[in-house]
Amino acid sequence: MTYSSSLAASRQRYATNQQNIARMRSDERTLGPISNTVLLIVLACLVGLLYLTQVTKTNALSYKISDLQSQQSSLKTEHDDLEVSSARLQSVERVKNSNVAAALVQTTPSATIQN
Repeated sequence: MTYSSSLAASRQRYATNQQNIARMRSDERTLGPISNTVLLIVLACLVGLLYLTQVTKTNALSYKISDLQSQQSSLKTEHDDLEVSSARLQSVERVKNSNVAAALVQTTPSATIQN
């Protein structure tokens, strides 16, 4: 220990006798402006990523909905066609079994026309 450091140590010891030992320290730590900026950029990126995932899910579901709607319209068209053919087939059976159809005379071609 040098002479100057021993004098400084002794002065410090005497100085503490005349001062209040309890000091109030601020334990509150705050972020600086650069840390705040970086934190805000990271949060903005996370919000953007969340938005993009939601949009992608919505688009994927809209494709499924579009496919199901086109399938529904084709099935409706097929159903209408089947209803028409069912009505046509039922009407042929009704005509064959009706009294008017039974009273009709069967015709055969008698001759052919030649030019």
